[in-house]
Amino acid sequence: MPPILQRLQQATKMMSRRKILLLVLGCSTLSLLIHQGAQLSWYPKLFPLSCPPLQDSPPRPKHMTVAFLKTHKTASTTVQNILFRFAERHNLTVALPHPSCEHQFCYPRNFSAHFVHPATRPPHVLASHLRFDRAELERLMPPGTVYVTILREPAAMFESLFSYYNQYCPAFRRVPNASLEAFLRAPEAYYRAGEHFAMFAHNTLTYDLGGDNERSPRRDGAYLAGLIRQVEEVFSLVMIAEYFDESLVLLRRLLAWDLDDVLYAKLNARAASSRLPVLRPAAQIRTKQLQPWQPSRKVDIMGYDLPSGDAGPATEACLKLAMPEVQYSNYLLRKQKRRIGVRARPEPVLDNPPPPRPIRALPRGPQGY
Repeated sequence: MPPILQRLQQATKMMSRRKILLLVLGCSTLSLLIHQGAQLSWYPKLFPLSCPPLQDSPPRPKHMTVAFLKTHKTASTTVQNILFRFAERHNLTVALPHPSCEHQFCYPRNFSAHFVHPATRPPHVLASHLRFDRAELERLMPPGTVYVTILREPAAMFESLFSYYNQYCPAFRRVPNASLEAFLRAPEAYYRAGEHFAMFAHNTLTYDLGGDNERSPRRDGAYLAGLIRQVEEVFSLVMIAEYFDESLVLLRRLLAWDLDDVLYAKLNARAASSRLPVLRPAAQIRTKQLQPWQPSRKVDIMGYDLPSGDAGPATEACLKLAMPEVQYSNYLLRKQKRRIGVRARPEPVLDNPPPPRPIRALPRGPQGY
């Protein structure tokens, strides 16, 4: 036999012996493990290939105290409607403005607890327009309140502000033919700091958040950084209008609410931008409770209407789902006054509400305000 064939036969015999030896060792080890089943506890630690059994964690109770900073033209009215309906469903007290403040907390003044109707104190929920003041809100709201707000991409928000407040903001009224393009070409020609409602023409979100909207982020980056730190410190959630549904998922998870608690209908849509056939111009809405407030004759705010003749719990739920801010605020105020037994009488007028405090400069240290 040639030497090469002899070597191959020897190698084959050696491989066969090794296979037999490994097979014997494997069988012995398996037999040992079977008879020592209690020793198998090491297996998951060494080979974490399987998930531990799922355990149902107890559901968290719903969080009942929420302060929502309602910013302008950011889909905030839709969030407000969600909070109003939740509060009504759970018999919670909603902080509502004093009649002298109309349906906002005397905006654009700095917020004061004096602006809250006495029949709506102490509140569980706050969701009407105000200029943020942390100290005043913490004095009004109970400990453990969750603070939430919503922001929107500034360019889209400003376009909406310009058309909505065209007859209210002096800077916008000065623009020939109400042209947004003309204003953007030379805003300094129309804007006057300190005028009533001037904040709608210059850094509105900064103003709503309690900051100084006249401070330039280009010249004073430290101020803007401090304002951002304050927002991060105070607000547990900052919703984003462009990601509204995703923001609602986060809100629901934050507050441990049910899915039904965050159902919504899009409110305050403009006729020029809305393509939803279910929306109607305010003049065509027959149900007075659903007619949205119109800022001017040049702006047509759309709303919803309900079929006539229907009644029952489902119709009532739909009515609240589509009810505009002013009507819902008035409805809740009447309901809460009845609950505490307040007799119908003329409301006192705040002849001399607290003057707005000067805007404090943000410190440059890492602590923010």
